[in-house]
Parts: sequence; structure tokens; C-alpha cells
Amino acid sequence: MDHRGSTGFMNRTRYGWIAALVAVAACGGRAQSDTSDGLVVVAEAPFETGAEPADHLIDENEKHFAALRQITFGGQNAEAYWSTDDEWIMFQATPREATCDQQFSMRADGSDLSLVSTGTGRTTCGYFFPGNEKILYGSTHLGGDECPPEADMSQGYVWALYDDYDIFVADADGSNLQQITDAPGYDAEGTMSRDGEWIVFTSARDGDLEIYKMRNDGSELTRLTDSPGYDGGPFFSYDGTEIVYRASHPEGEELADYQRLLAQGLIRPSQLDIFVMDADGSNKRQLTDNGRANFGPYFFPDGERIIFSSNLGSETGREFDLWAINVDGTGLEQITYTGDFDGFPMFNSDGTKLIFASNRGNELPRETNLFIADWAIPAAGPRGTHRRGAGGAVRDLPSRDLQAPSSARAGRTGAPKAGGPHQPMRARRFSTAAGDRLGRTLPRLLGGTARRARPLPGHAETRGRGGGRMTTQ
Repeated sequence: MDHRGSTGFMNRTRYGWIAALVAVAACGGRAQSDTSDGLVVVAEAPFETGAEPADHLIDENEKHFAALRQITFGGQNAEAYWSTDDEWIMFQATPREATCDQQFSMRADGSDLSLVSTGTGRTTCGYFFPGNEKILYGSTHLGGDECPPEADMSQGYVWALYDDYDIFVADADGSNLQQITDAPGYDAEGTMSRDGEWIVFTSARDGDLEIYKMRNDGSELTRLTDSPGYDGGPFFSYDGTEIVYRASHPEGEELADYQRLLAQGLIRPSQLDIFVMDADGSNKRQLTDNGRANFGPYFFPDGERIIFSSNLGSETGREFDLWAINVDGTGLEQITYTGDFDGFPMFNSDGTKLIFASNRGNELPRETNLFIADWAIPAAGPRGTHRRGAGGAVRDLPSRDLQAPSSARAGRTGAPKAGGPHQPMRARRFSTAAGDRLGRTLPRLLGGTARRARPLPGHAETRGRGGGRMTTQ
């Protein structure tokens, strides 16, 4: 059925995971190969993408969302970043029957899904070069094909920082892979300036977790931070003059504990705050100081505000929402209000669309999917009549009823919709500790992983950027 049909749903791409020894031939979204005995092997565990309207998942308080579309459907999907022309998205995903994050690219409507990493090890933080002919990401695959071992919880709740993480550049299809960091220890959480000239990343090469920048070929390495503690998750502003990042700078006994664990390749989650500095590392300033976990920051296109994820508004510490703040630390504003996890936000070039990861509308518990919101700033007049994108462009939009149709309010069950392309989805067991969302999302943001032995007061359970894109990751 054509995607413009009566159901209003766009066709989804179904992506099959293929074993290393199977020759792949895509057909109808299912991969198959003739073996030596003539048996046809079919790879299951479909990875679904597309673009389905999801306005019924917008909370009535989310006044900046004029419309919402869901573009992944199942498993763990996070750290999605726009190409500079806003045509493509690169993101990390662990499908329901997989065990480790890999890097994928697709168009903004969910079509043309491709695996672009090696399919081995664990990956994080993927980015397009301008022009979309090359990509950047972090990976542990040189240390082995399997997922790295999980963190040792005998010392409490900690994240693992894998020494095997390095940063790589490849052609857009994943070929011609080149390693551009080779220092001993953790190198990950890499992102790129919009002109494609500079990469900023987190490294433990000098004995602490600090932020560095380098040319896109690995040359002209410069250290940008020098405070004891964790500095990571950096992103350039749209004009390349500033960098926003998350940091934790413990003191006293907490600092001693941090340094002891770091020597073992571990880090204990603690307070994270949002910082901004000039692109040369000068003029550092702290924007938040709320005693909570604030991470995944990104600039608004005009450079005047920062959007980030935080459990600031959660009494239990288990709910993460998107927040915005001015670059001078004033004007804190809550953006999302769902009862679970929203994180890893990024605006497109003109600020009219925001991509982010969320647990809202899950088919299975604790899954994380990608959404794209039409960004709106209410102007004078009734809601839904006049909107201004984050980049300043004024546009007229149709009014929106916050109540979903009855079929949408009932929730997506995976059953085929009349006339639509959606196929039933089998319930699958998670093959890792995906059920522990904080231990899965926040540590992978740091490039690590974690398993929680017992509830941790004041911390959320969510999975998703590098360094552990927390999936600190």
C-alpha cells in the first residue's frame, strides 16, 4: 500500500540482523542465503523504521511540540543526530534480539535504513561529515567481536569505561574504515563541528576523563578541560564557536573514590551538570547546579539556549525529561512531561524539528524509540494557530486536537492495521540487562555498561548516550 493511503502511515523498513558467516541478499526486508546444502537461511529479528504520526503521545503541557512522528519501533534506539543538510539521521540501536549497540543511518522519514558500523563490539556517537559521504563513530571492535563484559558491581553501582573504545572514520556505507585515535585507554563520545573540520571527544589518555578536540584526520590534538573528575559528552554550537558538555567535579572523599575507580576502568554515577566553554577551551561556565543528573546537552541553532535531559523534575529521580536553559544559566524551562525517559535531543539546522529518544508509547516495557517533533513557540493567539521554530522562522500550522483518535489512544499493539503495512511483532526477551534502563542508557552514553544490583535512590532507570550517549552514552 502506498504511504499516502487511508491509514496515514508511512511504510516501514524491516532490517534483519545477519550472522557473520551468512552471505546476505536482501529481499522483501528479510535477509537470506543459500548454504552449501541448499538450505535457505532467513534472518529474523526485524528492525522497523518509518514515520508514523504520534500526536496522541504529546502531553498537553508540551507546548513546544506542534506535531510528533515516531520513526523507530522496538528495541533500544538513541543518540540520533541529523546530517548537516537535515536529510539523514545517524543513530545507535540494539534491536530486540541483539546484545550490543551498532550504528545505523536512515533518511529522516525512516527509509533507506543501513547498518554502517562493523556489526561487532559496541559502538557509540555516530555523526555524518558535511556532504554525507563520510561518517564518524566510536567502537570497541578492535578489542574483540563480542560485547565487552559488564561492569563489576562488587564495588557498588559503577559504569565500565572500555579501554578498547577508539574513534573511527568511514565512508557513509561503512567501508574504508580508518582509526583516528590510538592512545591507550578510553577514547569515545566524539562529535563533529558543522563545517566538518573538528572533532571533539572524551578521553582518559592523560589519566582523567577530559575533553579534547582534533582535526577530522586526528591531527592537531588539543586538550580543552583540566578539572579533576569527569568531563564529557561534548557538542559544538552551530557556528562552531562554543562547546556544551556535561561534567562532574567531585571533591574530598568523593574525588578519591572517583580516582580509585578510574584506575580500574570504572566510574560511579554522581551529579552531572551542564557546562559551556569557548571552542578553544577558555571561558568555562557552569549552567546548572541542581544536584541532579543533567546530560545530553545540545545548542539551539541560534546559540542562545541549551536543551538537555534531566531528572530535575522527578521526585523519585526515575523520570528524565527535556529541559531548556539560557547560555547564561537563566530561564530554565521544562519541555517534556512524560512519565518516563526523554533524552538525547538535537535540533535540525533551522530549529523547526527536534529529534529525541523516548520511552513514550512503547510496545514492550522499557524500550526506547526515536521521535521527531515539529518545534513550536506559542505566539499570541490560541494554541495551534501560529508557531515559531527554534531557529526563528515563523510559520502557520493547523490547529491540533490533543486527544488522539480512539484507535491511537488504545495504543499500538503490533497487530496489523487495516490496509497498512505493519506486521505483527513477536514479544522477545531482552538478551542483556536492558530491563535496567538507567544502567543501560546512561552508562552507554559514557561508552560503558552497567548492571544495577539493587535500586539506587535518586537515579533514574533508563537506557539510551557515549561514555556510558550515561548510552553518556
